[in-house]
Amino acid sequence: MRDRLFIALQHVLPQHFLSRVVFRATRVRTPLVKNTLISRFVRGFQPDMSEAEQPDPLRFASFNDFFTRRLRPGARPVSPDPGIIVSPVDGTVSQIGELDGSRLVQAKGHAYTLESLLAPPAGSEAARSQWPQRFRGGSFATLYLAPYNYHRIHMPMAGTLRAAWYVRGSLFSVNAVTAASVPELFARNERVVCIFEDGPHVFAMVLVGALFVGSIATVWHGDITPRSPRHPVELPAGTASVKAAAASATAAGAAPAGTPAATHLGKGAEMGRFNMGSTVILLLPAALARWLPAFAPGQRIRVGEPLARLL
Repeated sequence: MRDRLFIALQHVLPQHFLSRVVFRATRVRTPLVKNTLISRFVRGFQPDMSEAEQPDPLRFASFNDFFTRRLRPGARPVSPDPGIIVSPVDGTVSQIGELDGSRLVQAKGHAYTLESLLAPPAGSEAARSQWPQRFRGGSFATLYLAPYNYHRIHMPMAGTLRAAWYVRGSLFSVNAVTAASVPELFARNERVVCIFEDGPHVFAMVLVGALFVGSIATVWHGDITPRSPRHPVELPAGTASVKAAAASATAAGAAPAGTPAATHLGKGAEMGRFNMGSTVILLLPAALARWLPAFAPGQRIRVGEPLARLL
């Protein structure tokens, strides 16, 4: 009964308004406010702060700085084997397997299509390139980040950003209860799609938003969500345009801040972050790799750990 009420409530909540409230609240720097938020979170979720570059949670300038904290060097060793694809996040395997043509499994009894998930903006270069066709019959891994997880997103293998776009949508929770109850959840929620190539290899990272996820950011574009108006839009992917967009976002105070990243990133490099938790879907084309047999729904995984082997 509680689960049914939770699902029903999500259908009537002003999802985007609440997420904007969270976005602002998590960036408050007033010590009393931010320390209260951080202390309550630490008591409730007990994150492992021994792994953090700054282990004292109250030393962070805001709740969001704490939530997206950097790990200390060496905390997430990346498999050096060039034939290995590694996990891009700390989290739990929600689903993993092969696409049935263009269909992905969401949960028992629920599936959705590759085309509805990727949904490149009509008339964009991404749409003209027919990226969804590149992944038909391939492989997918849906990786869920719980609130206590590390929330930066890393590269599963080396790659050059070839296309990126924002897809408007709802902001349902992405936990197991909602995934088992809301049809086409990941194709309904707001998301950011990034396509990468490295020589003959291509792969996609779909960063799915969720209820109370204040923002999705990449190292190239800064904060992509929340955005207004919420229209589907192609994001810069070329070197010059990406650097210009990232520099503009940094000047405006968007996160992550710093020098705009090159469009080519090595395996294990940071490529984005969730400001509050959500889900990453990793897509591989057919005949590129095979998931390691140890991974099944419910299995926990960490950044840099072997996830698949190239064929």
